[in-house]
Amino acid sequence: MLVTAPKALDAPHRSTGIFGPEYRTATLGMLLVVTLIAFEGMSVGVVMPDISKDLDALGLYGLSFSAFLIASLFMNVVAGLWSDRRGYPVPFMSGVVLFAAGMALAGAASSSEMFLVARAVQGLGGGAAIVALYVMIARVYAVEVRPKAFAAISAAWVVPAMVGPSVAGFVGSQWGWRYVFYGIVPLVVPALVMLVPALRMGASGEVRPGTGARSKPVAMTLAATATAGGAGLLLHGVDRLHTNALPAAAETVAGLALLGYGLYRLLPPGALRFSRGLPTTVLMRGFFSAAFFGVNAYIPLALQEVKHFDTTASGIALTTGALGWSAGSWLQSRRTGEPYKRIRLSAGLLTVAIVACLLCVLPGVSGWIAVPAWILAGFGMGFGMTTVSVTAMRQSPVHEQGANSAALSVSDQLGSALTIGFGGALVNVIGHSSGQIATGFLVISALMAAIALSAALLAVRTR
Repeated sequence: MLVTAPKALDAPHRSTGIFGPEYRTATLGMLLVVTLIAFEGMSVGVVMPDISKDLDALGLYGLSFSAFLIASLFMNVVAGLWSDRRGYPVPFMSGVVLFAAGMALAGAASSSEMFLVARAVQGLGGGAAIVALYVMIARVYAVEVRPKAFAAISAAWVVPAMVGPSVAGFVGSQWGWRYVFYGIVPLVVPALVMLVPALRMGASGEVRPGTGARSKPVAMTLAATATAGGAGLLLHGVDRLHTNALPAAAETVAGLALLGYGLYRLLPPGALRFSRGLPTTVLMRGFFSAAFFGVNAYIPLALQEVKHFDTTASGIALTTGALGWSAGSWLQSRRTGEPYKRIRLSAGLLTVAIVACLLCVLPGVSGWIAVPAWILAGFGMGFGMTTVSVTAMRQSPVHEQGANSAALSVSDQLGSALTIGFGGALVNVIGHSSGQIATGFLVISALMAAIALSAALLAVRTR
């Protein structure tokens, strides 16, 4: 694998902080892109119930999220290889352009199929940008500064978290959900203008070939295709099990086989056996994302359909969750000690939060209980996910930073895509009435709490 890296990547020196002269342009460019993606993440979930009704696609509710995540998963690997061979600037810039194109296409969608394609295009862009961003942090920032850089990524969600759901709810109510997508597209222009000088520092540097199975572009691209295709096939099969059992079962088995083939090659050796160190650290990213987003995607649906919240009110829980995430990430950047203990604590907090959140659909219980519950869930995610990212980069050899950044994102996106997709299939099986959605949300939350608890128990293997 070809690598672009500074000669003194880990050499000790006095740091001026992420906004000092040494890092200012890189930090500003990074935060602009994260803010752009954050607006999408915080806004789209709020209007998804309206989109599903308008396009007659409630049965595709979960797949609308999964299409983004599966496409992003594929692009994670391609961008990781690209970053290792040619540096991070081009995949970073390309990702932003693709993401904006997907937003415009989603706004123009006239059918559920067109909307799914638009979500996939957004995923391709987001996947490229995020992996390139991680590689940038590993190569530009000194070791002691990286926790602050990762914390800054989470902090970039604060403004979108505060205004995104409310603005999306207001825009959706006043002008329609399409303008939520159209409104994000103009943000690309200032982002690209400011990113040009910020990314120049990644256009030069030493390049040397890497070694190992994850340095082969053709094999890795095939593995990424198998993983993304397998995830899509698996989710489609699971979604059809209750209507067309035999063909759906065949799809499910084929999807699992493709997933096994792809993940064996994309993840660090030993990951599927939970080997100690980096392999389990990478998998922790998937456990956290699966548990959190498997519930997060269905909070607006549950509050709107069961507790009859309007679009703006149902977005408040997502807002507070993102704020908790930023707070947890900020605190992590100022903590020392054994990373596995922080990961275990974070997974424990997430488990408690999910159990508390499921109460929001019970009769006689206020739906507003989701707000404090999701503040705690967000805090656990910010504290835990940032620790996982920093730990994985510390455990990665320089010539595998791109591959391991991609592996982190693959674990992240696959965990989210599978649990959100399974959740959608479960809602379709149980039914779409108010009471049936409440039952589905209870089952989904219980399963996600079990995943979070598993992460707490496995955290010691990240040592």
